[in-house]
Amino acid sequence: MSAMKDGVIKIPISDSDIFLDESIYPRETIDHRRIAVFEENIRDGFEFAPIEVQVWPDPENPAKVRYRILDGRHRWGAYKKTGATHIDVKIITLDQMEPILYAAQMAIGPKQLTETETRNTARRAFQNNPRLTSAEIGQAIGRSRQAVDKYIADLRATAVFDLELKIFRLHQLGIPQDRIAGRVGLGQQRISRYLRLLPQIAKGVNTDLSKGFTVPQVAKSTAGMNLWSGHRRW
Repeated sequence: MSAMKDGVIKIPISDSDIFLDESIYPRETIDHRRIAVFEENIRDGFEFAPIEVQVWPDPENPAKVRYRILDGRHRWGAYKKTGATHIDVKIITLDQMEPILYAAQMAIGPKQLTETETRNTARRAFQNNPRLTSAEIGQAIGRSRQAVDKYIADLRATAVFDLELKIFRLHQLGIPQDRIAGRVGLGQQRISRYLRLLPQIAKGVNTDLSKGFTVPQVAKSTAGMNLWSGHRRW
């Protein structure tokens, strides 16, 4: 995962041009005391690094370009309080990196994320992109792979269960293994291995479901015997 930094530009500071997307903001709250400190420093003539943003189309007006904050929410708030009309921003072009992980990575510097914020960030990132590995998420949020495994164990088990169900349904429709592999984005060897294990997995799943277990519970209980066990996730 990586991000490319483009040039610095000056844009209007209004909410209609630049905005905070709560879905990728890693913190639970806004630190208003920190905003006040930034505001005081700005009024005293201090200059701060440009905030980092991502170009984001306006869903209500596709012709209009807006900028989503990736880093610098508190500086942005402080500049608005001073009455500034424009602000310097650095446009970031994300290259296969989840915005929430980039935002979390940038947020770690000045103030560590809390355990709750870290856990929620890991889970939101995985929900946005289930192909992320624990190592990739952990590198961004400053946690070990083992810690991330614990954060997302139930989400991963359910995602794997859903994918295996899709493979099973495609197989039942008589679709060849190579085409199944192409549809789900996996190698044919893994598809073949899963289909060989299918009778064993299906027996356990049916037994658990008949006992009233939920799909996430069944997914977690079968995680150790499925296709992905012992392999790099997805």
